[in-house]
Amino acid sequence: MTTRTQRLDDLPFTGRHRRLLTGSGVGWALDAMDVGLISFVMAALAVQWDLSSTQLSWIGSIGFVGMAIGASLGGLLADRIGRRQVFAATLLVYGLATGAAALSTSVAMLIVLRFVVGLGLGAELPVASTLVSEFAPRKVRGRVVVALEAFWAVGWLLAALIGYFVVPTSDNGWRWALAVGLVPAAYALVVRFGLPESVRYLESRGRYAEAEAIVRDYEQSAGVTSVPEDEQPVRTVAEVERAPRGSVWAPNLRRRTAALWVVWFGINFSYYGAFIWLPSLLVAQGFDLVTSFGYTLLITLAQLPGYGVAAWLIEVWGRRLTLGVFLAGSAVSAGLFGLAETPSTIVAAGMALSFFNLGAWGALYAIGPELYPTPVRGAGTGSAAAFGRLASIIAPLLVPVLLGAGGNGLVFGAFAASFVVAAVAAFTLPERAGTVLDER
Repeated sequence: MTTRTQRLDDLPFTGRHRRLLTGSGVGWALDAMDVGLISFVMAALAVQWDLSSTQLSWIGSIGFVGMAIGASLGGLLADRIGRRQVFAATLLVYGLATGAAALSTSVAMLIVLRFVVGLGLGAELPVASTLVSEFAPRKVRGRVVVALEAFWAVGWLLAALIGYFVVPTSDNGWRWALAVGLVPAAYALVVRFGLPESVRYLESRGRYAEAEAIVRDYEQSAGVTSVPEDEQPVRTVAEVERAPRGSVWAPNLRRRTAALWVVWFGINFSYYGAFIWLPSLLVAQGFDLVTSFGYTLLITLAQLPGYGVAAWLIEVWGRRLTLGVFLAGSAVSAGLFGLAETPSTIVAAGMALSFFNLGAWGALYAIGPELYPTPVRGAGTGSAAAFGRLASIIAPLLVPVLLGAGGNGLVFGAFAASFVVAAVAAFTLPERAGTVLDER
């Protein structure tokens, strides 16, 4: 008998898939916009509030403390109450908190609110990628998830545009920039009522009628005749409840979990250490605020082709090779950026870093959900993201220390080394291109 998940896997990419991808992608872009904005806010507050590098480090890092907790809790909740429910709740949490952060009157208040923002942001990302991965047709699953991740570049580009055109305009420019973060709170309603729940999740909870209705809806959009109900495999609710939930550290999963955690740690350390501090580092090198924001905008633009190339290669080369090559390219680019001194070499090396680094992110989000069976898929991707967030906490705090010890060369040398370790770990992951997602 053909299962519902097999029926979904065998469908062509349709308008329904595009609607899910776009709906999830907009949420993803809003997430990226919020993360990106703080780098411009930091650069502005360093001047307006005369903040020390330590204070700036905590403003940059505290959100990632929340993201580490949020990623872990979000993945667990997604396996228990549903992907869509958690996705919508996270948008609401970080949208309201970002809007409130615009009213901050002190560093302490801003830090507290950025922590709450991080809780929502951290929970959203692994949940959204899991939801899209579970609906995407098997033959193009990797490409679809990379396309979802490409919305991150759109959001970061929006942050760069807001940073360039809004933040420098007045002393309250950074407040208006953060006020835009209220948009995700409203968009939570679109996710809650406009996107479907995961069929695999519904089946794992014995909600077969809902799962069947969603599958038939997707089949209808593809012009495919649905399987008669009396020919469909069914598990009773009792069987569902007795089915073991498993663990990401089970003997058959522990090696891939360990490798995935190393990749997540390495890519988070380098990405957030570099890009959260980038505008401030450029200002420290003697560029004025507007010029540094302009360079950051140019560097950000290179993220989009990075995703595009990764989306193509991931179905040609496979997940593992694409991830490993883009991580290696990120290592070389980080080293070159550390040595760059002129505006042209800074922008060129920065754009190369954006290209390879964000392509690697796309491949990472594609490979993660494919490594785990349905009962622990959310927990698997969420726990890896949570572990990676530890690096995103450490890196912004470590940048001032490394700068004092050896300047930009030491900072980006450390980032290059982190990318190398992540690349080695990536090549140990199993290749799952074209395979059916494991159910249990």
